[in-house]
Parts: sequence; structure tokens; C-alpha cells
Amino acid sequence: MQAGRRKGAAAPSSKSGAMRSIDNEIREKYLERAIRELNQMNREVQDCQHCPRGKLMPVLGSGHPQADVFMLKQAPLASEIEEGVAFYGRAGNALMKSFKRLGIDPLVVYGTLCVKCPIPEPDLAAGECIARLVEELAIVQPKIVVVMGEPALRILNSLGVPLAREVEPREGEIQPFTPTIDALYTPDIDVSLDEEGAKARFWRAFKALGAWYDDLPPY
Repeated sequence: MQAGRRKGAAAPSSKSGAMRSIDNEIREKYLERAIRELNQMNREVQDCQHCPRGKLMPVLGSGHPQADVFMLKQAPLASEIEEGVAFYGRAGNALMKSFKRLGIDPLVVYGTLCVKCPIPEPDLAAGECIARLVEELAIVQPKIVVVMGEPALRILNSLGVPLAREVEPREGEIQPFTPTIDALYTPDIDVSLDEEGAKARFWRAFKALGAWYDDLPPY
């Protein structure tokens, strides 16, 4: 006997299949464009002569070009300068453990720096260089920015991102940043890893990202 179709169940539609195919093609096109634009921006950063970095190369962002989560801190440490990659080393390892504990797929994360050139005094970085962060946000189009530490927060609030609201230094609180991007402020991870109390403070703020991620619609 032929099994009857469940009541209310719709037959597979060639139209719905075609729509899914179109959606996938659109997403692929957006991803290709984001990759192309990030590559172009990185080349421009590498050719930039505004900051006196000498023979050292800039430290570039890394992660998914259209990530949901945009990690941001002020400036690189020695391990990041050596590899030329943001969040390489202790901070990156600590964040990977945190993502695992919170159930966040690290493949939906992008990490970068406000000051990409390794200069002795990050506060003296050229404004033209720091302003590239606006372009980086526009390319990635994240759903949330996790801004780590007061210097990074000060820079983020000074960028003049279109339609942006000022993010307050309220640790562990999800705040609106733009109409499409939330923000989460945490302590600076680089100064939080050497003392147990500082680690606990960072974790208390950072774990709010897990609840935010759980509430993210699956589409």
C-alpha cells in the first residue's frame, strides 16, 4: 500500500528548490565581493605610509569575511606582530576556548585591530589608518561588535560610523550600535590573562555573547 502524505504536508516544489538555489547564488556573490574588498583593503594597508612602522608589516584582520561576530581591540602584541595576524597567540587561544564553552561557531567570527601598524605608541596612529575600520565594518557587515577595552571603545565611538549610537563602557551589556549592529563592551583581553580576578571579570562580560548568539535567528 502506498503511504499517504502527512496531512498538511506540502509536496516538494521545484519552485522552492529554485528559490533556494537563487538564494545560495546571491550569498556566494556577496561572499566573493567581501573577499575581494577585504583583499583590496589589506593591500592598501600594507602599502600605507602614514604610520612609522619601519620594516614591520601591518597586522591584518582574520576570520570569516561576512562574520556575525566582529572582535575588536586596540593594538597588536608581539605574537600578533610576528605573525601579522590579529588575535594570534594567547588572546586567540583564550577566545577559542570561550567560543567553545559558549557554543559559538568560531567560523562566524572575524577579528581585527583599531591600529593595524605596529608602532610604539598606538594612540599616535594616523587618523587615516584608523578610519579604515569603518570600511572594514562595511565589508564584513557583522551583527555584533565585541569591543575590548577603553582605548578600542574610544576609537569606535570616534569613527563616525553612519547611524551609529555611542557605545557606553557597560561591561557585559548588549547595546545598540547601528540599526543593524549590536555592541558588547568587555575589558581588554590582553590585560586580563595574567591575573585570576581580571580573567573572571572578562569572562563575566564576554559570556553575554553566548546568550546573544543563542537568540540569533537561524537564517
